[in-house]
Amino acid sequence: MAKVALTTLGCKVNQFETETIAGLFRQRGYDVVDFTEKADVYIINTCSVTHLGEKKSRQLIRRANHLNNDAVVAVTGCYAQLAPKEIKKIDGVKAVIGTNERKNIVDVVEKAAVGKTVISDVKDIMHEHEFEDIPMFGMQSRTRAFLKIQDGCNNFCSYCIIPYARGPLRSRSLNSIIKEADKLINNQFHEIVLSGIHLGAYGRDLPEDITLADAVEVVLSLKGLKRLRLGSLESIEVSDKLLELLVNNRHFAHHLHLPLQAGDNEILKAMNRHYSIQDFAELLKKITKHVPDIAISTDVIAGFPGETDAQFVHSLEYIKSLPICRIHAFPYSKRRGTPAAAMDNQVAEGVKKQRVHELQKLSKEKSSQFYAQFIGKSLDVLVEQENDGIVDGHTGNYIKVYTDKKIKKGEIYSLKMIKSYKDGLWGEN
Repeated sequence: MAKVALTTLGCKVNQFETETIAGLFRQRGYDVVDFTEKADVYIINTCSVTHLGEKKSRQLIRRANHLNNDAVVAVTGCYAQLAPKEIKKIDGVKAVIGTNERKNIVDVVEKAAVGKTVISDVKDIMHEHEFEDIPMFGMQSRTRAFLKIQDGCNNFCSYCIIPYARGPLRSRSLNSIIKEADKLINNQFHEIVLSGIHLGAYGRDLPEDITLADAVEVVLSLKGLKRLRLGSLESIEVSDKLLELLVNNRHFAHHLHLPLQAGDNEILKAMNRHYSIQDFAELLKKITKHVPDIAISTDVIAGFPGETDAQFVHSLEYIKSLPICRIHAFPYSKRRGTPAAAMDNQVAEGVKKQRVHELQKLSKEKSSQFYAQFIGKSLDVLVEQENDGIVDGHTGNYIKVYTDKKIKKGEIYSLKMIKSYKDGLWGEN
């Protein structure tokens, strides 16, 4: 039996797509093995959000070639979509597949295996208008499953390359979502995470008057569902209906990831973000009023072109005032072809690094404050893994919980939070 090894860089959407690709290979009789093993085919699902993502992608391509220089090394994902000619020149690469051609990936790989030239299956993504609906095959039983319901983005934030890698907005039909979610539930996945490139815009391209709240509602109605979580969501797209579902349905995880990106209105405007810091604060106030135990995490970009020391200090103070529990801080990464790359007053790398450090320090403080309020309370924990007799998992509001109790992976248990521990809390039953 031929062996295929897969690896993923980047977002939750990429993780879902890698699982889908693995299923396509299983369906064709391949044995899926770990990426560190010798295989006949290596699939690298790449990221292009930052220069670091592209650098890591190239390193993984070379690693695969080193593991077996006779293997078919196939590269897909955002980096492949944006720079197919560049990737074709890397030693060992035999196939390059774009972000909307995954359904053909096994055929492309098998053609590359007998061919003498590098095959490129990368089309102009800006002309794609249909969601690439690939059913999942041969799923492995795990604890959490990502379900991609949307692709593409029409926002064109000035720093972001993703709309050029993913193309315009495309949504999965409600019938397909129901079918795939039901399949996941029947395969013993206890948590489903709805994901997308611009998740909050789900349904805008469909002929029916459908929104993300409708997709959430139909999944919540499925028999056997234990927990539903949302991927990253733009703050201005948290509708009243979505908030109502969050309040009233116990299976809807009390966790939202709402990217802020900057805590200064001038910088937000330069980023082409469509809200103010006042809008963001008011929304968070509204959400936490209705869902007091909710975990709200965010993204912040440090050192966007033109961001002054005073603006960063203002941003830091503003973020301190928000009811958030975690900050994912990134240094601004210059992406060729985006408006921000051509802006004046690019911030020095050392300054960006220091600002990221300040944001990470604040994030730790915010997390500790958030976790402390749950000590002495019981929370439902989905057990995910075990190492050296210690099991860990996550609560609905995404607190990582550790325990030494003999409890089964993949199940949800009520544990009493005893104390702070590592990057989360320690629980007892």
